Amino acid sequence: MKHFFIQLTILFCGINLQAQTAEDSVKQVVSTLFSAMKKADSTLLQSCFADNMLLQTITHSKEGNTVVNTESVAKFASSIGQLSAGDADEQIVFATVKIDGPLAIVWTPYKFYFKGKFSHCGVNSFQLVRYKDIWKIQYIIDTRRRSGCGEF
Repeated sequence: MKHFFIQLTILFCGINLQAQTAEDSVKQVVSTLFSAMKKADSTLLQSCFADNMLLQTITHSKEGNTVVNTESVAKFASSIGQLSAGDADEQIVFATVKIDGPLAIVWTPYKFYFKGKFSHCGVNSFQLVRYKDIWKIQYIIDTRRRSGCGEF
């Protein structure tokens, strides 16, 4: 009987691990991106991205109009690579992760610190695609603001 309960426990633990694997692997790519930023490692950062990745930010003009700015991934990676380790510290919370086959979305509220000082906060919206069992970030769009940041 004891042997039966051990096998049952192993079975349920194994099922639980398999159910978390896809979400954990998606979260790992996003976490690696922010780790690379903090380490100022542009090579590691670029390894998180799909070849034709798109990077955008929603801002507001002086007149208050919504503007979507597109940034070159090469320019972004280069700017991160020019920093010192620890300069760029984006602290996130995984609020939502949804997966459907090879597509995943991730919603992460964040606070960004530059050289130890608060810079801004907002939300990142990621779209990831699984290529041959490897998740890559296909698209990021984020918001940025300096107030209304509160706690996560």
